[in-house]
Amino acid sequence: MKKIIYTFIGLLLTGYAFAQTIQFKDIETKEPIEDLAIYNEDKSKSVLTNSDGAADISIFSSDEFLFIQHPSYQTITFKKSLFSEKIMFLEKKVIELEEFVISAYRWEQNKNEIPNKIIRLSHAEIKFKNPQTTADLIENTDEVFIQKSQLGGGSPMIRGFSTNTVLLVIDGVRMNNAIFREGNLQNVISLDANAIENSEVIFGPGSVTYGSDALGGVMDFHTLQPKLSTSEETYFSANALARFSSANIEKTAHLDFNIGTQKWAFLSSISYSNYDDLRMGDHNHDEYQRPEYVDQIDGRDSIFTNEYPNVQVESGYSQLNLMQKIRYRPNQKTDLTYAFHYSELSDVPRYDRLIQYSGNQLKYGEWYYGPQKWMMHQLVYNYSKSTALFDHLKLNTAYQHYEESRHDRRFQSNLLSESFEKVDAYSLNLDFDKNLKRDNQLYYGVEAVYNNVNSTAHEKDIETGATEAIQSRYPDGENRYTTLAAYVSYKENFSDKLTGIGGIRANYVSLYSALEDTAFFDFPFDEISVNSSALNGSLGMVYKPTKKWQFNLNLSSGFHAPNIDDMAKIFDPEPQTIVVPNSNLKPEYAYNIDLGIQKVFWKKLTFNITGFYTYLTNAFVRRESTFNGQDSILYKGELSQVLSIVNADKAYIYGFSSSIQIDFTDNFLFKSVINYTHGEDQDGVALRHAAPLFGSTELAYSKNRLKASVYAKYNGKIEYENLAPSEQGKPYLYATDENGNPYSPAWWTLNIMTSYMINNWADLHIGMENILDKRYRPYSSGIVAPGRNFKASLRLHF
Repeated sequence: MKKIIYTFIGLLLTGYAFAQTIQFKDIETKEPIEDLAIYNEDKSKSVLTNSDGAADISIFSSDEFLFIQHPSYQTITFKKSLFSEKIMFLEKKVIELEEFVISAYRWEQNKNEIPNKIIRLSHAEIKFKNPQTTADLIENTDEVFIQKSQLGGGSPMIRGFSTNTVLLVIDGVRMNNAIFREGNLQNVISLDANAIENSEVIFGPGSVTYGSDALGGVMDFHTLQPKLSTSEETYFSANALARFSSANIEKTAHLDFNIGTQKWAFLSSISYSNYDDLRMGDHNHDEYQRPEYVDQIDGRDSIFTNEYPNVQVESGYSQLNLMQKIRYRPNQKTDLTYAFHYSELSDVPRYDRLIQYSGNQLKYGEWYYGPQKWMMHQLVYNYSKSTALFDHLKLNTAYQHYEESRHDRRFQSNLLSESFEKVDAYSLNLDFDKNLKRDNQLYYGVEAVYNNVNSTAHEKDIETGATEAIQSRYPDGENRYTTLAAYVSYKENFSDKLTGIGGIRANYVSLYSALEDTAFFDFPFDEISVNSSALNGSLGMVYKPTKKWQFNLNLSSGFHAPNIDDMAKIFDPEPQTIVVPNSNLKPEYAYNIDLGIQKVFWKKLTFNITGFYTYLTNAFVRRESTFNGQDSILYKGELSQVLSIVNADKAYIYGFSSSIQIDFTDNFLFKSVINYTHGEDQDGVALRHAAPLFGSTELAYSKNRLKASVYAKYNGKIEYENLAPSEQGKPYLYATDENGNPYSPAWWTLNIMTSYMINNWADLHIGMENILDKRYRPYSSGIVAPGRNFKASLRLHF
């Protein structure tokens, strides 16, 4: 009997002790809040939360008032006796100037000590905006312009640069490969937006840290990381998502879960999305409608009237993403993570080609990208120990495999042209971080990248299935691309008010491409071989005269070494044109200056403005050329003007980005962003990747379980005479002005997004984009933007 009584008393005490533990979580991310302070009124007692966000509050008496404080969260007060919950959710403060850090130099740093302009999308922001793809995710920064040739696309434009002159980085690994093209591309959508922890965009040349291609900027994506247990108990968490969007009947499902012990952690993630044909808006610009389309009856092409001309027939696709990570941390010094990523798209119709006409009928019976596949194996080794040479070491090795293909067939033709490309990319990064006196830091490292490209093509008779070889997109022989580099950067904190950062990088680039088969084109050379080197650097300063003022000045240089796509590709960018290889192409260089100013007024208003000027030498431009003395040749049965990518003498790009944020109360926020870019070459010809004026304005409300945002997005006009020549040659993409010339009209949309935390494990997101159902096409895009789009999703957290 005594044993039973003692056991019962023990259970009561255990239950009472458990009730004395409270866990604190972020109301948006549901992540635990570490190092949160809990204290009584006279501060005679206090505790801190652990890495699980938990704290034992048994030291406080039941009649005491407890104060909850953290630099990033709203301070709250409650009486202990009146609080019985085991979990408390806290809201973040609206303005956080001093807290978050970013990885501009491959190591986390205080953002206020970085002279570059950098913006960051947190996990909470990503979840609230609820993007369909990673291209949409980047667009939600409101400072990166996204071009889309088709629904399954998204090509970021940053400061007049795009495609292979902006860099994509995933978990420290560069995605840009040897066939990243000068034209628009869609590789960013291979990344799973539902598996992104956070994302950063570094504006301006980032070549000191990241090497070639980082002229306009760097988009750095960080995926979900495996979490270890902080106790002897196994840690488990899971997240699930189901989402629907009305404009393209999106059906998306996502699941990720984490299992962690003190030394091992396993993270799995899977996402699947299916998109039907996209519906455009119903007001303005009737010329954007899809009045007819091609389909087959009994194996023969026929043109059909589109019963719903706002529906962009042949734009839908589907996508699968998988991710698996395994983490092992045997001790506090060593941390090892293996990651596997896989992405596969279905066939993706090339919508901008499917709406082209030849005479008075549609030009193509078929034009689509075959399944775009991306796979990456990654192994990251982190070692932390203070030595004479470093405090932290990171070895990041990766193997990536890319597959893409193009398939096109003229209307009522039996011959389907098919080209297939495969790229194997190997990379190694070894980075070091050393803290010096006065908390100054030294960063240095080496990088090696090797790409191998395989390209084949044939023409297939769709009736008989017979195939015949044709000219491949890239040379059909050996294609290899190699880069080697070493860099060093140093940060000096001269005082609490002044910080300086400087760096230099030495690069070596080698390219070799063999043109073995000259049966289709009699090239005047049988190989392309380039070996080049580049030295680039950066020097920046951050000056904070007071806590309310900050000035950033940054001087930097970058370069883009010609890759296999730049030098050796054969393709038709516009109707009746063909681009042929140029073996004399040289690297292009960018020299940039940034000046940024930030000012806080009355602790309620924050104003930012950054101006930039970029001077580009040896700029890559597409110009009229000849092939064996001829300015036009027969290509795919059509007489086509010969073009080549050549080096222009110089080009100029300048502009600014500005934002204002007003915190009316702890719950109401107003924010507006505007971006302007102008670019032209030495002849005054507009650069095609200089986006129009664009921005957004938002009014947001957040309190307890509810968050809501009403926002407008807007885009300026580009007149015909200000369009790049390559864009002037695509009238089917643009509206028509009073003179019958193509131009890109201005537009704006009104949108609303809301989220509500139903309980501790479920969130509901509901929103509507383009409420006014406007019909508009973003600059240079092939697909028309969604019309009125109702979005709903349910997120579950376990």
